[in-house]
Amino acid sequence: MKVPPSASLGAAVFAGILSLLGTEAHAFEDSARGIYFEGGRAPHGDKGATNSATVGVTLPWSLRQPVHEGALTSYWDLFISQWHAPALGSGSRNYTQLGAIYTWRYRFGGGSSAWFAEGGVGGTVMDHLYKTPDRTFSTAFQFTEVLGVGRSFGENGRHELTLRLQHFSNAGIKKPNPGENFVRLRYTYHF
Repeated sequence: MKVPPSASLGAAVFAGILSLLGTEAHAFEDSARGIYFEGGRAPHGDKGATNSATVGVTLPWSLRQPVHEGALTSYWDLFISQWHAPALGSGSRNYTQLGAIYTWRYRFGGGSSAWFAEGGVGGTVMDHLYKTPDRTFSTAFQFTEVLGVGRSFGENGRHELTLRLQHFSNAGIKKPNPGENFVRLRYTYHF
């Protein structure tokens, strides 16, 4: 599978930003609520790309559990997103999406590392059917899965940057079911 240049550039920028954030260790609780802003892109080859802008909240759900040499927590991720996609005719089309994802987070280093990995599953609904020159959803409802890696920084780890891969599809409820895959960069502030 060929990695699009925009994904490679995004990963390089993400790694560079994280290297500037320092390496001090804390006892991260991952128990604070958060608000986040996220930008994403789903490339369509020569047909353009779908871009997304998202705002959401994270709500802690479980207590910290030691797992192997790390710590596991979970949270609810509630969001609203705007997709800007290539249209079937001329111009572009906008879609509004509401969603909820249940996410598990694994923090390395017995829970004291600034680094974490996460994965989640959930559901979304769009204001109308998503249609582009190379893919058409048959339902407004979509399941979603996400994988991410990120780093906490700042006082008490209140700030986070996360690089995420996210998939949307209706799991075969109705055909066609082409799905859509986004690479996303998220900034979260915990309060």
